[in-house]
Amino acid sequence: MFVKDSSAGARLVLWTIASLALIFADLKLDNLNTTRSLLGGLMAPFYWAADVPVRVANWGEENFSSRTELIEENRRLKSEALMLKARAQKMAALSAGNTRLRALLNSTALVQDDVLVAELIGVSPDPQRHYVILNKGRAENVYVGQPLIDADGLMGQVIEVSQRTSRVLLISDSSHALPVQINRSGVRAIAEGIGTLHTLRLRHLPATTDVRVGDLLVTSGLGDRYPVGYPVAVVSEVQFDPGQAFANVSAVPSAALNRSRHVLLVFNEGGDESITEPVPPEAEESNGG
Repeated sequence: MFVKDSSAGARLVLWTIASLALIFADLKLDNLNTTRSLLGGLMAPFYWAADVPVRVANWGEENFSSRTELIEENRRLKSEALMLKARAQKMAALSAGNTRLRALLNSTALVQDDVLVAELIGVSPDPQRHYVILNKGRAENVYVGQPLIDADGLMGQVIEVSQRTSRVLLISDSSHALPVQINRSGVRAIAEGIGTLHTLRLRHLPATTDVRVGDLLVTSGLGDRYPVGYPVAVVSEVQFDPGQAFANVSAVPSAALNRSRHVLLVFNEGGDESITEPVPPEAEESNGG
């Protein structure tokens, strides 16, 4: 046993001396660089093989965790995209609403009567009846017969008033008619609703009447209901039938009857005093004029 222990100790000392000699040679001599490179190349497969389990574990953890994270991130991004789209739609609606409000406020400069801004809060569920509900009522001095306009023209008149709301009959309703005049020629007529939001008819207009497509129809002020001069419609079609005494005239309402949300209630104090009927020469002579 002593001999065996002595042999092991001698080998240890020998290897120690050899290691020190190699270290010293590596520090002082450049010839071992080639040998070190060669040995490093030979050991590379062993290093790669020893690192395979770690790399496999990292790959599995990275792929499985990345898939879960990607699913969660995809869900989060979809939610954010949906929220951003909703906000964009809201901003578009707000921008359009601001544009309409600016147009409405600009139109008040052309209105000589007192006005009250109102908002539509309801429409008729019956397609045969054309009326809307406003958020203004008796508390704001709204009254039956009060005209309603938007930024483009006449919409209708109040037919029912409660404390906080009011109901307005639109000019397109089949039961509604109003006196108008052709702005170009001054010819008076009656514009009637026919139950469609996009068309009015001029009834009992003689075939010899000077009316053309594109003529603007405005309120005449007759009847002491609507103020004079508000745009009502634009003539869109004129048909003269040789066998008929009256012309068939259609017009498109100037107001956005199915789009306006903010509107103006007009407090008309002038009635039809702006319109004066011409006195025939015969009447002047009979009166001693």
